[in-house]
Amino acid sequence: MSNPVRITIYNHKGGVGKTTLAVNIAFALSFLGKSVLLVDSDPQCNLTSYLLSDDVVDDLLNHSSDRDGRTIWSAVKPVIDGTGSVRLVDVTEIGDVALLPGDIRLSEFEEFLGDAWADGFKRRMGALRATSSISYLISSLGSQRDFDFVFYDTGPNIGPLNRVLLLDSDFFIVPVACDLFSTRALSTLGQTVKKWIMDAETIDAIAPDGAMVLNGRPEFLGYIPQRFKVYGQTMTREADSFHKTIKSRVHKDVSSVLREIDRKLAPPRSIDPVVGQVQDLASIVQTAQREGVPIWDCSASASSLKRTARKSFFQIAKYIVRAADDRGSP
Repeated sequence: MSNPVRITIYNHKGGVGKTTLAVNIAFALSFLGKSVLLVDSDPQCNLTSYLLSDDVVDDLLNHSSDRDGRTIWSAVKPVIDGTGSVRLVDVTEIGDVALLPGDIRLSEFEEFLGDAWADGFKRRMGALRATSSISYLISSLGSQRDFDFVFYDTGPNIGPLNRVLLLDSDFFIVPVACDLFSTRALSTLGQTVKKWIMDAETIDAIAPDGAMVLNGRPEFLGYIPQRFKVYGQTMTREADSFHKTIKSRVHKDVSSVLREIDRKLAPPRSIDPVVGQVQDLASIVQTAQREGVPIWDCSASASSLKRTARKSFFQIAKYIVRAADDRGSP
């Protein structure tokens, strides 16, 4: 099976632009010649709604329980029903990017995963297969097409679904807005991921031979400040103040916490793990979402902002490629 680099865009605080980041990073990577699969793993289906028209989304959701359903729910439904393992589904092609569409019924799978996770501590093979089912699905899809990267778009919570997605990832990226609420949210993020990793280590240690278990070692790739105002070419004074606070809190509440488990899971204090920055792009974001295209390709007339968006997302994409290459180096 193919083993693409798996990345989760994660912050348990809402309103930080996770979906917009995932879409535009994916398209930037595709322009760099990389094959990308976007996985809409949020029951709100924002990623799917960004990329597909309403009638297509409605048709996918209306038929997701059919034998030829094509959403992520269609794939995991046999696991919940107890009728078999994950079913392979056809991905949806959007230009040079592939999409595994989301489904509002994924919330049912999330409830199922809560019980399965607890049963994993009891060494139950069925529970371990359930918690690894999305991971297995992505590996199986990768065996059909050689993806370089997979991105999980997550909901704003610390629930069972996000737990298995983080633990299946090679890296995770934290998007943050330059405001007080994002700063406060960082205080619990690192401890949450730390507990998930430690629980995964316990399950892995006691699992029966041959059991499917998650990778359980997501590395903190860094954070992305966004939606900040600029004056000239730099952040406004208020945004810059929040950015400095975020930088400090990222080290204290995320990097340092994860390095208590393994120094390889996060960068040291001497490194500012800022993956990139995305300024406030005003209404062109909504235009791009309506049209289902990258921000720099939307029909808005704001040429300067579109060039800025393109530059920002291509810099982020190049950062991710370098990190993936470094991880694969001997």
